[in-house]
Amino acid sequence: MEMDVKKLTEFLRSIGAEGNEHAGKTYIAHVTKVFQDLKEWGCGEAVCLAGIFHSIYGTEKFKGFTLPVERRDEIRSLIGERAEQLAYWNCAMCRLSFDKVLERGTPPFVIVDRITGGEFALSPAEFDDLCRLHLCDWLEQLPRCRDWNYRREAYRLMSEHLGGVAREAYELVYSQEVEAMRGELVRGIRL
Repeated sequence: MEMDVKKLTEFLRSIGAEGNEHAGKTYIAHVTKVFQDLKEWGCGEAVCLAGIFHSIYGTEKFKGFTLPVERRDEIRSLIGERAEQLAYWNCAMCRLSFDKVLERGTPPFVIVDRITGGEFALSPAEFDDLCRLHLCDWLEQLPRCRDWNYRREAYRLMSEHLGGVAREAYELVYSQEVEAMRGELVRGIRL
């Protein structure tokens, strides 16, 4: 499946995503940037495509623009089975259960599905791809939302688990925290 971002963003516009806000950007600008960042990280096509739809069914934190899970077949036909499955897992995972698996760091990678109430088991490769998708999404929005301590340990563990470019991206983004705090302090003093 060829990565036709324009076609995918047109689909998002056609279902009402245009103008929706997500972490200080439009929803479409955010998901497009996640896609681009995953590409720059050297991720495969399925992971990159999942980046555009990483929150399409909503997540524990994001409840903005979403599609009902009954439309999964439609998304699957657009981006392929592997990409849609990865996007679904990112949306459906209970983050506490994901974080516990991450802390353990070894299989089995069984995560609670907050949508169905069941569980899903991931292979090591699937778990790594879910970590890539989830971490990249967070790092893309963190400098704008500045929620520096939200699940910080989990994101650090993801970056260490993945290593390489993911670890470098984590370090780069979190290095902005001091500057952001300094800017907030200066603004506070001026008021």
